Amino acid sequence: MTQSVTVPDPHGSEKTTRENAERGFIASDALTKNLQTVLVDFIALSLTAKQAHWNIVGTNFRDLHLNLDEVTDIARAGSDEIAERMRALHSTPDGRPAVIAEQTGLPEFPNGEISTHDAIDHMVASIEATVASMRDCHDEVDSADPTTADIFHSYIAQLEQQAWFISAETRTPK
Repeated sequence: MTQSVTVPDPHGSEKTTRENAERGFIASDALTKNLQTVLVDFIALSLTAKQAHWNIVGTNFRDLHLNLDEVTDIARAGSDEIAERMRALHSTPDGRPAVIAEQTGLPEFPNGEISTHDAIDHMVASIEATVASMRDCHDEVDSADPTTADIFHSYIAQLEQQAWFISAETRTPK
């Protein structure tokens, strides 16, 4: 039975109160929205990578199993860095499960056991969707806050490398 999920408000749009020595840059609503979008996809990617990690079977199981932990580590580090960046810019990150389920742009990963080759296709699609989120809002983020854009650059490079590593398993030479 499918349950209806209501996304709690304000789902990432709240500003923090400025206190003490916090007089620095404050994220605009657009920057906050973009950071929230990237945060959601990082959290979803970490969950997707673990779902795959636990349920893959087949050829080169161990290599993919370990590689999925690398993806999880990158996604978790990314979500933490983005959430902390939001806090530094006086925005409140929202990583509640209902918010992640509602807002992620990642494709649904299958339930149950999955062959390593099928998991590769699904994981590459999820990694590419996460990168696409960052690339889609990059220019707007860069014009508002180049420091945040620099954070994006590092994670885009890491995730594109992981997509290459994982997809190489099922590629054939030209």
